[in-house]
Amino acid sequence: MTTPMHRSHRVAGALVGSAVGDALGAPFEFGPPGRFSARFPSPARGARTEMCGSGPWEPGEFTDDTQMALLVASSLADLGNLDEADLFDRFRAWAAADPKDVGIQTRTVLDSNRPWDVAATEHFHRTGRAAGNGSLMRTTPAAIRFSRDGREATMDAARRISALTHGDPSTGEGCAIFHELMRAALDGGDPLAAIPSALEAVADEHQERWATVLAPDWTPDRATESNGAVWPTLGQAVWALRNGRDFAEALRLAIDLGGDTDTVACVAGGLAGAVFGMGAIPSRWASVVHGRVPGHGDKVWRLADLQQLAATLDGGVQQNYDPGVIPRIGPTEVLPGIWAGNLDGARYSDGDFAVISLCRLGEPFPHPVHRMAYIADNDHNADLDVMLADVLDDMKALQAEGHRLLVHCHGGASRTGLVLRGWLVREKGMSVEEATAHVAERWPHLGLWNDSFTTALQRLSARSHDDGGSQ
Repeated sequence: MTTPMHRSHRVAGALVGSAVGDALGAPFEFGPPGRFSARFPSPARGARTEMCGSGPWEPGEFTDDTQMALLVASSLADLGNLDEADLFDRFRAWAAADPKDVGIQTRTVLDSNRPWDVAATEHFHRTGRAAGNGSLMRTTPAAIRFSRDGREATMDAARRISALTHGDPSTGEGCAIFHELMRAALDGGDPLAAIPSALEAVADEHQERWATVLAPDWTPDRATESNGAVWPTLGQAVWALRNGRDFAEALRLAIDLGGDTDTVACVAGGLAGAVFGMGAIPSRWASVVHGRVPGHGDKVWRLADLQQLAATLDGGVQQNYDPGVIPRIGPTEVLPGIWAGNLDGARYSDGDFAVISLCRLGEPFPHPVHRMAYIADNDHNADLDVMLADVLDDMKALQAEGHRLLVHCHGGASRTGLVLRGWLVREKGMSVEEATAHVAERWPHLGLWNDSFTTALQRLSARSHDDGGSQ
């Protein structure tokens, strides 16, 4: 199941993947099974994608699942470790700001005016009902933060964070299992293979129930509760990961189960993002994911913010993606209907361009149609073939809708050249050498220093010939 890749790709994939799953599943929440595939029987790569929004949610807007996850992440990042009192205060300020959606269990505990260390326990003892999925949905950031500290530490942190709002110990055990599966995935291992060892660390009285829903032969139709409960939520997320060939298919499987689709997809997206990496998340989904955290300022969290936060949680180096003002290059029409430019050439271009960004941005452009692909100008791209195909497929769909395409990276040289050459190889049947000469004649800024890009184009050419050329 795993692919060799730099850990940073998995860490970014986990946090962004969970937010993407949340936003993708939100329009289908509480609906019947199969609704996602009925509406989108094939990938929607044009200007209108599967990030369709519904009700109070804009297309690409994440829900309370990610809002609470960002509170967990921010507390851990600001304080450097877990402080339950601080985190509970952040939860309370968020709930008091009247977010669009709050789980019933979570709302009851946060509105109880009881101290952080007794509020959830007292509610559980009073009602006997506290096994919702509301603590599982928000725990991906903590799973990232504690993954380097070993199994015992990460599972303990999961239980402690869960217990702030969910007094049923079984809920904490589910979060602990998720943490351990995430630890395995971020280390480059197979999270499915880690299930038996994770179960060994679960409290004895909860092992059998968790072992049932995480068994290789378990299927969602065997669930004994709705997927608003913690057991089927994690069981369904793992089932989707087990049966999905890639990130997109795992998310499709999760959402097609119906019910609490945003949370199941959020949990599945975190795991799938860690397994398949950031580059495997379709750019048409990652590019538009966004949202605010009520009660904690007006900041709109977007893709670059999530990537930066993920790196912070994992102890990574902070990177500034704002280069300031740079001399503009382009846009220049290099191929019929396809323009090229550098960062500011694209940023300040006409608004009717459909922009394909191949470098990481501090802020998205104002263009209504904007895709941001996760391609680094080095030889560490985990699955360059998948990322290149994703970009080319989007370009083909957008061009078919009549859009002018503008492809750019920071300097407009290497990554821009990769995509322009790739277009000619796949869509026009040119050899890599022919495509390179064709682009070089029309785009003098072409950069050819990245050998891994040329190798990827050779693989693309071989596949195109095997498939009989462009369809």
